[in-house]
Amino acid sequence: MSLERLQKYLAHAGLSSRRHAESLITGGRVRVDGRLVTELGTKVDSTQAKVEVDGRRVVLPVSLYILLHKPRGTVTTLRDPEGRPTVAALVANCGQRVVPVGRLDFASSGVLLLTNDGEFQEKLQHPRSGAQKIYHAKVRGLVDEAGLERWRRSIDIEGRATRPAKVDILEHEADKTWLSIGLSEGRNRQVRRLGDQAGHPVLRLMRVDYAGLSVEGLRPGEWRHLSRDELLELKQRYGVPRKVLRSVPEAPTFSGRRPRAGSVAKANPRTSPARPPKDHRHPARTLPEKSEKVLKGHRHPARTLPEKSEKVLKGHRHPARTLPEKSEKVLRGRRVGPTRGSPKGSPKKGTHRSAKR
Repeated sequence: MSLERLQKYLAHAGLSSRRHAESLITGGRVRVDGRLVTELGTKVDSTQAKVEVDGRRVVLPVSLYILLHKPRGTVTTLRDPEGRPTVAALVANCGQRVVPVGRLDFASSGVLLLTNDGEFQEKLQHPRSGAQKIYHAKVRGLVDEAGLERWRRSIDIEGRATRPAKVDILEHEADKTWLSIGLSEGRNRQVRRLGDQAGHPVLRLMRVDYAGLSVEGLRPGEWRHLSRDELLELKQRYGVPRKVLRSVPEAPTFSGRRPRAGSVAKANPRTSPARPPKDHRHPARTLPEKSEKVLKGHRHPARTLPEKSEKVLKGHRHPARTLPEKSEKVLRGRRVGPTRGSPKGSPKKGTHRSAKR
C-alpha cells in the first residue's frame, strides 16, 4: 500500500499544481471512492483509490524523467507573467505536464531535470539529498589562491549559512577566470552571491553536472528521456524513483527550438520531418524566377513596370502622365486641351464646361 496526500496525488496526476489542488478539495469538487472529500491532508492509496474531480476519474500517468539543456534567456517555470520564454515550452511535445527539479536563473544554462513524479522532484532537490551540482563560471578578474579561499567560504542566504563550496581554477582568459564550482545544496543564486562576496562577479554560468547527469550531446534547447541505467543509478544513490519500469522511453534527442538557417535538423520521431535548409538568408525577400527576369537592371522591385508599360513609356519621365497611342495621334502637333477658335480641336456643342453652366 502506497499512501500519499490527496493534493499531492492530484498534482502528481498532472491535473494542476499542489496549491490549486488544495482549492479543488476545499471547493467540494473531489471524491475518493465515491465519497466527497473536503479536508486537506486526507491520504489515499495511489494504487487502488478511485479519485474523481468534477465527476471525471483521475488516473496517474506514466512517470517521465527528462534531461533538458536549458538555454540562457529562459525562465525555469511553467508560466511567466512577463511573457518570457519558459522551459515548459521547450518540452511541450513530451505529451505530459512536467515540472522542473530545482531551478536555474534566467541568464544561466545547463543541466535541468523535469518530471511528473512529485516524490522524485521533492527528494532530489532537497538539500538533505546531497545531490552534487557542478558549475562552470566565467568571473571577472584573475583569481589567485587567496581568491579561491574567499570562494570556498560559507555565506548567509536568507538567514542560513551555506555549506562550503568546492572551487578550482580551470583557466585564465585575459583579465577573466574560468572556475569549476561544486555544490551539495541548491540555494537561491548561490554561485552568483559567492562571486559577489569574493569580489569576482559572475559573468557567465553553466551547470555541467547534476547528480551525475550531464548535457553531453545536447545543444541548448534540446532534451531527452533518462535511460533505465541512469534511473537505477539515481535510485541507488538517492532512493528515487521508487519504481523503475523494465521498459522506459527510449532516449532520442528532441528539440524545443527551430533549427537555425543553414543547419541540418536532427530527426524527431514526434514531429514532422525537417525541411532541407535553404540557400538564402532572408526567405521573405526571395523573388520567383519570373520577377527576377523583369527586375533586371532595376534597383527598386516595387517600382518595376510590366513589359507593356515599358514600351509605352519610352521617352517619358513621368509614368503617370503617359498617354495611350490613340491620344498621341489626335494630339500630334496640337496643344493639350481645347482652345478657342480651333474648329477641329473644339469640343462638340453642349460638352464644353461653359455650355454646361
